[in-house]
Amino acid sequence: MKMATALLYDDEMTEYKLLWSDPACKIEVPERLTVSHEALLRAGLADRCISVPVREATDADILLVHSEEYLEAVKKTPYMSLEDLMEFTLQYGDVYFHPNIYHCAKLAAGATLQLVDSVMTGKVRNGMALVRPPGHHSMRSAANGFCVFNNVAIAARYAKQKYGTERVLIVDWDVHHGQGVQYCFEDDPSVLYFSWHRYEHQKFWPHLRDSDYDCVGKEKGAGFNVNVPWNKVGMKNSDYLSVFCHVLLPIAYEFSPDLVLVCAGFDSAIGDPEGEMCASPDIFAHLTHLLMNLAGGKLCAVLEGGYNLTSLHQSVCQTVQTLLGDPAPRPANLDAPCASALESLHCVRSAHRQYWSCLKHAADLPTSDVSTKAMELAAEDEEKQKKAEEEQSAEAWPEPGKRAAPAVRTALVLPDGVACPQGCTRFSSPADAVKVGRLGGTFLKDSDDSDARTTLSSLTALVQKMEQNEICNGLALVRDVSTAMMCVVQDAEAAHLDRVLIVCVGDAAAVPSRCQRDDGTTLLVQFSNEESEEQTHRFHIPLCLKKGCSDVSAFMQAVLGLVLPLGYEYDPSLVVLVRSPGSGLRDGAWQQLTGLLQGLAQGHTLVLMEEGEKACVGTTASSLLGVAAASLGSVRAPPQDDVKALEGLRRRLQDDWKLLQTTGDFTSKEFETNELILNFCLLDAAPKPAM
Repeated sequence: MKMATALLYDDEMTEYKLLWSDPACKIEVPERLTVSHEALLRAGLADRCISVPVREATDADILLVHSEEYLEAVKKTPYMSLEDLMEFTLQYGDVYFHPNIYHCAKLAAGATLQLVDSVMTGKVRNGMALVRPPGHHSMRSAANGFCVFNNVAIAARYAKQKYGTERVLIVDWDVHHGQGVQYCFEDDPSVLYFSWHRYEHQKFWPHLRDSDYDCVGKEKGAGFNVNVPWNKVGMKNSDYLSVFCHVLLPIAYEFSPDLVLVCAGFDSAIGDPEGEMCASPDIFAHLTHLLMNLAGGKLCAVLEGGYNLTSLHQSVCQTVQTLLGDPAPRPANLDAPCASALESLHCVRSAHRQYWSCLKHAADLPTSDVSTKAMELAAEDEEKQKKAEEEQSAEAWPEPGKRAAPAVRTALVLPDGVACPQGCTRFSSPADAVKVGRLGGTFLKDSDDSDARTTLSSLTALVQKMEQNEICNGLALVRDVSTAMMCVVQDAEAAHLDRVLIVCVGDAAAVPSRCQRDDGTTLLVQFSNEESEEQTHRFHIPLCLKKGCSDVSAFMQAVLGLVLPLGYEYDPSLVVLVRSPGSGLRDGAWQQLTGLLQGLAQGHTLVLMEEGEKACVGTTASSLLGVAAASLGSVRAPPQDDVKALEGLRRRLQDDWKLLQTTGDFTSKEFETNELILNFCLLDAAPKPAM
């Protein structure tokens, strides 16, 4: 598969607009498309993409989702008078028709299918379709919510039919519930549909009971429809990331899709008059990055909503730049998820725990005493006071910073005789006798080991180049990872890198005390199969897994539910990833970890491995270059002891690390109740003896 990103756009999709007065529809304008495309051109992003021609969807394509009766009715709209169009529109909800909308709707669906073709045939690895009209509200026999044909639903059925795609993940981050997609696949276990959406306990459009958290799908599709209702406005970056880490990603990795389709609606960004949310445009860089290692990187983003023309084009640029492989910016304004978001998160996890092994440990549904429904009336006056302030603050927000990709993506410090993988740069620093001597005297038992001294000298120079953003990431094959760790941390301090996240995989490497600081300059997360001493401070996180790193399911559950939230909240300047000899970690899981961690620290990730691990250099370098990890396959249930240990650790840490929270505030009695529930779920999930 080529390392390229497709972009689909056609001016013809701007050739329709509202022809009469309708307050509900006036925000859906042609400029939504033009400002997005112009922003990509100005930023030089469009020129870096592969431009794929747009085609009209055929009748056969459209009939994959829509009824023949509805298609024939829409076909007549080009010949209708203004009065006829207005009357035709009245039978549907919050949509308008125009003599050219049928043609544009066929282009929108066809562009989406062209993107699927490009990705599935390996011509590109991913891409984005800028289309109009949007699609996710359109139902089998009805236009709805500015949508005529359901572009993404058609694409999912098309991929299954043409390419034999067995499992499709649809991620809908639009601020409105895509009920058209839900109804299309609610009984289909081969399509996992995830949607978060403004809901406000059914007070927000489309006002459907079917949009709530407990609508999980029907019959064989039960568990494959995941709704996260936002019951208040003002959701922020931390709320979005929390749901990804604790709901979407664990389920998605267990589902193991062959293709990811994104209903990319940007009315969930700050400033949008529909969403009234406070998430900054750069959060979409992170959401996109977190999806890019699923399905072997096969990801198609398709424009849905977005009605603030500024935050819309900023969010589109953030998404496309990430698809192109540029490092994501450091996340902005991360704090604790709000109480309402935690309630929704809690409810969703509880509703789906019977369907997904990764959620077996989820807490029971909250009682009415802790539900924000009960709190809603009491907080109403406070919300009214805050609303004016929120509206004012949403009018302006910082322009996303320029994301300058370093000239060198991946640099490797390798011993002589080890080949440098294609696409990488072999790195060594000019010999500095004073520096080399100092490093040898400080870090090496044998100060006469010239090769080791030279390697450490190159390693410190590499860290400095990363700090100066001349190199994005790197890998060093060293004689002793403990010594290299200590050297890197000391040099990072000298280079004024404010925070260093160290993730150690395996037991063999002794972690130097310098890497276990309690002042926040380092955060150490250590995977092990050995019981460690009690945690002494919040910046040292021991992750003990019964089978070490060899059990992929337990390892990935720890990565998604603990390591990623910790990393995002810590917000490091540098990520140091250490692989100890004999860690037992499968290459696929190692690549997933390497890929996911590159969303932190503007991609500045340094991998340390001992010389005996040189067989892993190629796969590691591939991940550092941005190649998506191979699918892990359907991830089975992790061992019971590991589930209990990880859940217990998360609960102990959540007071200090707010992004680990998955429920609202509880009394100790409620914690005891949830401990009993966890034990029951574990017993229920245990293999039953043969009869």
